[in-house]
Amino acid sequence: MKQGDVIHGYRILGKPTNTDAGKCLWTFAEKDGREFFIKEFLDPRRPRPNFMGSPEDRRAIEAQCDEFELRHRSVNERIDPKHLHAGNLVVPLDFFAEGSRYYKVTARVHPTDLREPQELTPYGKRVLLGTLADSLWYLHSLRIVHGDLKPQNVLVHRPDGSDLHTAKLIDFDDAFPSGSPPDPMLIGGDPRYGAPEWVGYVRGEPEVGPEQLTIAADMFAFGLVAHTYLTGGPPGFDARHGSPAEAVNAGERLVFDDRLDPELVEVLHALADVRPTARPTIGHVQELLEHEEKLAFRRITTESRRGTGRRSRVRINLDGRAPKAEFGRTGEKRK
Repeated sequence: MKQGDVIHGYRILGKPTNTDAGKCLWTFAEKDGREFFIKEFLDPRRPRPNFMGSPEDRRAIEAQCDEFELRHRSVNERIDPKHLHAGNLVVPLDFFAEGSRYYKVTARVHPTDLREPQELTPYGKRVLLGTLADSLWYLHSLRIVHGDLKPQNVLVHRPDGSDLHTAKLIDFDDAFPSGSPPDPMLIGGDPRYGAPEWVGYVRGEPEVGPEQLTIAADMFAFGLVAHTYLTGGPPGFDARHGSPAEAVNAGERLVFDDRLDPELVEVLHALADVRPTARPTIGHVQELLEHEEKLAFRRITTESRRGTGRRSRVRINLDGRAPKAEFGRTGEKRK
């Protein structure tokens, strides 16, 4: 894919890049007077007619490509972009193969540069998190796991004439049916937001089967994302661990900002539970988000700080390897 190429009718407008894109290249394209975001997958690659490998190698590659196509098409076909709760999903408009490469096309979204979402009013936070929760509710009603929920995959959008911000959920490349993830060697996701069971599955731990990777994995990530939007940063955890999931798997509790409402903190702890079945559903979270007073910072007194542990930062990883507060400001650079 090069600037000026025409691929499947899409004219490539810019120089492709793999910035923040993993095994993909991305850029913008134009077709019929409209602008699009286009992504080229670097893996898997379909064998060409002059493939030099053995017949067995060809069959293995073709099987991997068939699985890749089936997973992407099955997710895409389940989503109805006209559904009431699908309005903030940036769904694929086209998915095709040309030559040896696969491509995916979505509408181009122009995000808002919202650097400090924690400074929004409680009502503004309710709208931002509420629209994200609505999108996740719709995916989960279809038994679809997003698989890579994180701030970088949420475009913050401010509609024309409005001072409110909505969350546009993007990047369904790592989505899969609940309980049926790809092979551990092929599954996507981000270790900084991955659930405890995701970590075990990727590592090939025998006690973690594919049936354990369900929509509850998204809920673990949603708790981390919500804390980031509400406070400007991720929850804390012991610096000996490389991620929140690793800390939770070690039996530790994440440290949430003590300015948050106690009921909200209780829900965040439940979302971070090591047991997938113990985590609240997105519907439960939506009910809490209706009460915008729960999203306001509370006044902190010496008395209310006692026992929170928030001041004990020597062993708490608040920036190091914890998820960074990146809010998808530039928009379309995605894995």
